[in-house]
Amino acid sequence: MTEIEEVAVEIVETAAPKRVRWFSKAWFEKILNNEATSGLVMIFAMVAAIVCANTAAREPVHRFLQTTMTVGVGETLFSKSIEWWVNDILMVFFFLQVGLELKREMTEGFLSDIRQVFVPCVAALGGICCPAIIYAVVNNGSPEYMHGWAIPTATDIAFAVCVLMLVGKHVPQAAKIFLLAIAIFDDLGAIIIIALFYNQGVYLSLLGYACIATFVLYLLNRMHVKAFLPYLMMGVVLWYCFLNGGIHTTIAGVVVAMAYPMRIEGERESPLNGLMKILKPWVDFFILPVFAFASAGLYFGGVTAQTFTHTLTLGIIFGLFWGKQIGIFFTTWALIKMKIASFPKAVTMLDLYGVAVVAGIGFTMALFVGKLALPGEASQQEIRLGVICGSVISALWGAVVFHYGRRWKNWFMTRVLKRENAPL
Repeated sequence: MTEIEEVAVEIVETAAPKRVRWFSKAWFEKILNNEATSGLVMIFAMVAAIVCANTAAREPVHRFLQTTMTVGVGETLFSKSIEWWVNDILMVFFFLQVGLELKREMTEGFLSDIRQVFVPCVAALGGICCPAIIYAVVNNGSPEYMHGWAIPTATDIAFAVCVLMLVGKHVPQAAKIFLLAIAIFDDLGAIIIIALFYNQGVYLSLLGYACIATFVLYLLNRMHVKAFLPYLMMGVVLWYCFLNGGIHTTIAGVVVAMAYPMRIEGERESPLNGLMKILKPWVDFFILPVFAFASAGLYFGGVTAQTFTHTLTLGIIFGLFWGKQIGIFFTTWALIKMKIASFPKAVTMLDLYGVAVVAGIGFTMALFVGKLALPGEASQQEIRLGVICGSVISALWGAVVFHYGRRWKNWFMTRVLKRENAPL
């Protein structure tokens, strides 16, 4: 079952929930496989990070994240801070999961049909370009921050789905699936952006070894090797080559995911689906919350009026809130008006606008890109403030649009325009 289909099933179950005994195996499985649950865990991690950053726990947490851990074999040793291990090791597994989801959708799911791919692809492209343009316009007079143009371009699917589930009865199923499809292309866009624009100077010799490791992964796939250990070993080699070759290490997770087999002839079970079933709870309930806790510690003592009006902060907020909804909504609206796209009658333009607003929740990926684009602590306070404010505003306004939008539309049509049942 693809991710699109899983969310569709989850939506149906939300509409007509089955009674499940608390703390039973089925109850735990339902909790672990629920996108809304992982979103709530992420919110808890973000709140915990902000609380720790503004209490007596601030210094101990900072010292812990900067504690050096040494890992290695023989003379090859890595002595890095815990924060580095989170960003360059744990997040590789997050991108491994993203890559697995992309491959599954491209081979057997939503992205395997070009007719279904076009509309969310173009909408996602609008949702990437428009925030980047708004960010660039706001920071036009600050060239030192222009490298952060990609910060407001991504959507955090766990947070977005969490918001939609909380207002579930007001959101058509097709609108939720459309948001998920846009988020898939957003993830693909983020992977391309990181690979192309946030490398650190390419060393051709090490990239040559990376090409050899990639070819070995290809051979493993062609030989129908389903055990994950050989792929993991080549992934470690690829990770090392990327680390020292100038390409960000998270791309290694995507390459391994694309090499891992979706199906093996003669076997009923999918190796890729089996790996995703094992990996997803670890990513959703450990890796992403740990990253959120390590990255979202906004210190209110350092927030001033100048911080709020800083071009970096405003560029991110405007990019996430205004850029996403303008880029996605007007692109989709134009495709519908040109009769290139169509949606079920249950989905109104108001629903599509709500999806575009919720897509402005860019929490996890935006923070991650912020660390790559503008490394060091000098700009991280503004980045955290911009990402958190932009994401929270998008979440709250999206919830308002879905919860009260139809009521306001009916009032406006009947009381102001004196029309009934007008489409919106």
